Amino acid sequence: MKNFTAQRGPETPDEIWLLQHPPVYTQGLAGKPEHLLQTSDIPLVQIDRGGQITYHGPGQIVIYLLLDLKRLGIGVKVLVHGMEQALIDLLAEYDISAQRREKAPGVYVNSAKIAALGLRIKNNCSYHGLCLNVDMDITPYANINPCGYAGLQVTQTRDHGIAADADTLAEALVGHLLLQLGYTEKHIN
Repeated sequence: MKNFTAQRGPETPDEIWLLQHPPVYTQGLAGKPEHLLQTSDIPLVQIDRGGQITYHGPGQIVIYLLLDLKRLGIGVKVLVHGMEQALIDLLAEYDISAQRREKAPGVYVNSAKIAALGLRIKNNCSYHGLCLNVDMDITPYANINPCGYAGLQVTQTRDHGIAADADTLAEALVGHLLLQLGYTEKHIN
């Protein structure tokens, strides 16, 4: 992501990367060591996105947004709002009421976090992105203060009766993201 962003020019097409990580804790630039409550065999990786500490693992959709914000004509706040709205709209398709929170980026069902966001903006281009918990082992979250919030509960789509797998949800989520970011079919290869 860093190399792609550093090497891109004004005509470089935007990209969206979909993946699942092996078990890993990632700690953003503002991350405080005290938010790792207990060490385990899961590695902790320092990364250059914003935010505190989170967990990634199999059964979680990770979407990296490598976008030229200047070309899109949007700022960071619009990007974050669009990411959150895409997640909210996806969950609404399954009759799940989800919300965003003021000063706590991400998406929540009731008071539990179901999706996290973390970005880096360099030269008006974004990288990193979002993750949606689908059907994963969420016990590693007990070793951290997720996103820097002590006692924050996490949840996943499976726990809310969504039987769709990660691939199905990822494809639908990308569609919602493209809509929120103003892409039309002429922008998509």
